[in-house]
Amino acid sequence: MATFLVTGGCGFIGSHLCAALRANGHGVRVLDDLSSGSEANLVPGSTFLLGDVCQPMALREALDGVDGCYHLAAIASVQRGEREWLVTHRTNLSATVALFEAARGRGIPVVYASSAAVYGSTGALPLHEDSVVRPLSAYGADKLGCEQHARVAGHVHGIPTVGLRFFNVFGPRQDPTSPYSGVISIFCDRLLRTQALNIFGDGQQTRDFIFVEDVVRALLAAMARADTTAPVFNICTGQGTSVLQLAALVADLCGVKAEIIHQPARAGEVRHSIGSPLRAREYLGLGSTVAIRDGLEATLAWMREGRPGLAPSAHSGLSARAPIRQGR
Repeated sequence: MATFLVTGGCGFIGSHLCAALRANGHGVRVLDDLSSGSEANLVPGSTFLLGDVCQPMALREALDGVDGCYHLAAIASVQRGEREWLVTHRTNLSATVALFEAARGRGIPVVYASSAAVYGSTGALPLHEDSVVRPLSAYGADKLGCEQHARVAGHVHGIPTVGLRFFNVFGPRQDPTSPYSGVISIFCDRLLRTQALNIFGDGQQTRDFIFVEDVVRALLAAMARADTTAPVFNICTGQGTSVLQLAALVADLCGVKAEIIHQPARAGEVRHSIGSPLRAREYLGLGSTVAIRDGLEATLAWMREGRPGLAPSAHSGLSARAPIRQGR
């Protein structure tokens, strides 16, 4: 079996990926500075290196002897990117260039996380990989920069890569108290506690929510497709859900009525973000995705397991399609 390095392997997506790699019999090495991840998420049987992806020495040590690298480490907060532009740029783009440089000459394929944030606010939906890219945030601009440097890595240095443009990922182990958390984990947490929901603007903005199990499936498949042409794929469902629809669905699963407090709309927020999964399905061999309701049930069940005092759901059972739960 192969050995893989996972940067950010103690984080939300990274820990699920590590669990799947270990379940498939692979060796796993994790490089994480624990700035947003937790050592409690470290998958049993993996090797942990505490270190910063921005440090060339740490990257060279982490890459020594591995067969491939999954680069997931990032500062995923758009708001922090506004406040700490240079700091987040260092982690989100400069570290990716440093990783490619460390991989140069080693023949190591790199699968890295990009983002739907590269598209910004475009007109035509769904968003295809060939759609115009006009990022509206420092985070989106840095992720687009990662894609551009991946092309250089392949063309100039012969490094095989694949970039995955994640849309709105959700699922178990997404900490609702983290500044990097998504709307789903926040809504689930607040409604389990029968607290009001803050919605910015009218709530009609739509997002393409994809369950973490589907993201892991895409990551596993992408490693075999890494090449020097630096392909990029949307990782999404192709289905849009408005924030108000999401609130109603989570409230129904929790058996409560959602109290909604509308806050002023956020300046520069993308109104609609729905991707096309067709290219990823064709080239990565991906099948259908987990339904949002099933993914929400799995997420709520995980939250209740960690906090037994929370009220039971009006709906029972876990989705049969949510098996990636190891390593908690």
